[in-house]
Amino acid sequence: MRAVVGLRRWRHNPLRRTTDLAEAWVALVALLLICVAAPVTGLVAGTLTHTSLQQTARWQQQHRHPVTARVLDPGDDTAPRAARDAEATAEHRLRRPVPARWTGPDGTPRTGVLTTARQDTAPGDTFRVWTDDRGRPVDPPLTEANARDHAVLAGIGTALLAAGFVEGVRRIVVWRMVQLRYARLDRAWARAGQDWGRAGAGS
Repeated sequence: MRAVVGLRRWRHNPLRRTTDLAEAWVALVALLLICVAAPVTGLVAGTLTHTSLQQTARWQQQHRHPVTARVLDPGDDTAPRAARDAEATAEHRLRRPVPARWTGPDGTPRTGVLTTARQDTAPGDTFRVWTDDRGRPVDPPLTEANARDHAVLAGIGTALLAAGFVEGVRRIVVWRMVQLRYARLDRAWARAGQDWGRAGAGS
């Protein structure tokens, strides 16, 4: 709105400078881009992200399977030992590692260290885990709702980035215009000599 007012104010003003009108046009173009181009860019990005994530979600739902794992006795010699490193320790604060045995979708029995949010597991307890087609533990598959949420966030983020980019370019262009205006003013003062109360004018 301020850009439109600026254009109307400077269009027929006898005191307006060329740079004043140019700055108003730059502000108007930036406003249009922020109001139109940025939302369209966000919509396109969100749509493309949604399509891609929906395909990923469908693929994961086909190739990731819930299986039941049984907690093993940690004292059992056949029970695997949990790895202890800095990254694992940070994860274990929220999820507890337990030795477990499960059967993959292909029927192959497997043992390994799995993590569970349950803090009171005992040998023989069961809990659900997700595995790939070969029975290896994986994260739960992406749901369509999660894919939609991620796509919405991607669209909003892209729109905000586009708007921020346009505003940044506008500020740079206006800053450059101001610098050129000051440079022309300095040259005009240099041509005018020492008049108008400048140092050495004897006023």
